[in-house]
Amino acid sequence: MAEIAYWEAIRRAHDEELAHDRMVIAMGEDIGVAGGTYKATSGLYQKYGAERIIDTPISENSYTGIGIGASMAGMRPIIEIMSINFALLALDTLINAAAKIRYMSGGRVSCPIVMRTPGGTAHQLAAQHSARLARMFMSTPGLRVVTPRGPLDAYGMLKSAVRCNDPVIIIEHESMYNMRGEVPDTETFRPLEGAEIVRVGTDVTLIGYNYSVHLCLAAAAKLAAMGISAEVLDLRALRPIDRDTIRRSVEKTHKAVIAEEDEATVGVGSEIISVIMEECFFALDAQPVRVHAADVPVPYNHELEKAAIPNADDVLAAALKVLGRV
Repeated sequence: MAEIAYWEAIRRAHDEELAHDRMVIAMGEDIGVAGGTYKATSGLYQKYGAERIIDTPISENSYTGIGIGASMAGMRPIIEIMSINFALLALDTLINAAAKIRYMSGGRVSCPIVMRTPGGTAHQLAAQHSARLARMFMSTPGLRVVTPRGPLDAYGMLKSAVRCNDPVIIIEHESMYNMRGEVPDTETFRPLEGAEIVRVGTDVTLIGYNYSVHLCLAAAAKLAAMGISAEVLDLRALRPIDRDTIRRSVEKTHKAVIAEEDEATVGVGSEIISVIMEECFFALDAQPVRVHAADVPVPYNHELEKAAIPNADDVLAAALKVLGRV
């Protein structure tokens, strides 16, 4: 095991997949000569050349469309969108082409493209660079949507996504690129579906994805000091959602808190509560509680930014609420 940063794990996955298959290419703004805004492709331009590490114009719809066409012709492109806000410019190609081509062609054409993009709030990147759009992609049949919570998943999910014949959206988090964690020295793949229990507990289930998993873990540690056993569930994949693991956990604890950095309206948390109500309504001892961002554009002011997004204490308060401790 080596302890590496989140961005280093992504870079290593790129490097291994580029070496494994000459049909793998990477495309995006400043990913070549500059090595990427978050260093996730640093050094790869010098190693693989301009034909495989392709710096693009600032035109997300065009280079995503080129990548989709290349994937239909047998290539395996990794597209980097510098901020998930700008993935909105590529929705036509992603939703009307990538997600539908297999079905429109009767299974004769696949679209093995990967789109990586950071979302969520970092330090004062403001509303134009802090969107949380997971709910938009998870509502689209034909796409896979995954949210790696740490270096191991960032590495292993990207490798699995490159070798998958479906279009895969990997939503990273701008606050996690310097997060460190252990990754095996040997080649490792991580599944693109299936939730994971990352802390076992019996009294309440805390459900998160991406960065909010860490809020849940921090809250679970505080609950443990109070004699409360919290189970923490990382959704990992938002499409498809692992309904069975959610059901088993909530049936065991009888209580659920869903934490996300997204706004509440039509969010991931709304969908998870629907799953809980459909799958294990009669197992509940209390109504599920959502922890979410304020329903406002992300402020630039740092204190307002912190006030607009949830933290571990918010998850703790929600857990105490469902436990009847407040």
